[in-house]
Amino acid sequence: MSSLRTALLQSSGRPGDVAANLCTLRDTAREAASAGAGLLVCPELFLTGYAIGGDLHRLAEPADGDSAREVARIAAEYGIAILYGYPERAGALVHNSAQLIGPDGTRPANHRKTHLFGCFEHEWFTPGEVPVTQAELGGLRIGVMICYEVEFPELVRAHALAGTDLLLVPTAQMHPFQFVAESLVPVRAFESQMYIAYVNRVGQEGELEFVGLSCLAGPDGVVRARAGRGEQLVYAEADAEFLKRSRADNPYLHDRLPGLYGSLVRPQITALTPDH
Repeated sequence: MSSLRTALLQSSGRPGDVAANLCTLRDTAREAASAGAGLLVCPELFLTGYAIGGDLHRLAEPADGDSAREVARIAAEYGIAILYGYPERAGALVHNSAQLIGPDGTRPANHRKTHLFGCFEHEWFTPGEVPVTQAELGGLRIGVMICYEVEFPELVRAHALAGTDLLLVPTAQMHPFQFVAESLVPVRAFESQMYIAYVNRVGQEGELEFVGLSCLAGPDGVVRARAGRGEQLVYAEADAEFLKRSRADNPYLHDRLPGLYGSLVRPQITALTPDH
């Protein structure tokens, strides 16, 4: 087991301009690789922009499209894995997706957002159907989910039970929900004993104000790196040995009693008698 230096790119890029965002990605990958990072994580829909309405469909590409091939070239050139968000065209459907490109330019994982947020996303996207997406990287099992999904403890726990060590969460978290980045993400990391890289957009986009505050939280609930409210590239280590010790010290996964949790699927109400 090893340590994976992870770079978090907090940026909204240039909404609507895929070519400019690929240039930013190339420059950032070069900088991150020079700083010793083995993984670069970009925000939700970084390739195109988030609040761009119908342009999401116009700019949507298949998972193996032109932009994916360009990201693969960048990853292979600098020897760094890259996770980026983009609108994925799959036949007649468009998904809010995030794809992991390996440092050799391969495509080991592509995740389609299952839990869509608000009317905007339901208007433009079809939800995915696979809750847990994983790949192996740098001696760690990498998991991928997108923004709103991390706010469902069931999904994060599903990743934990599937062995995810480092959960990557590209996001477009807007005001006034900054408590998710500040408080919820570190708690999720602690209760499911994993690292979580939560990477946000920033600034004004249409009527939305993205709050930044990207972070990498450890299995002890401690934030290893925290961005502010502006464009920023921050780094933190996902240390597999520390994770192993933390899981031994905090045996939530081992101490679970699944037989008691049937009510999470089928609520059962036990009426109390006067004797209770």
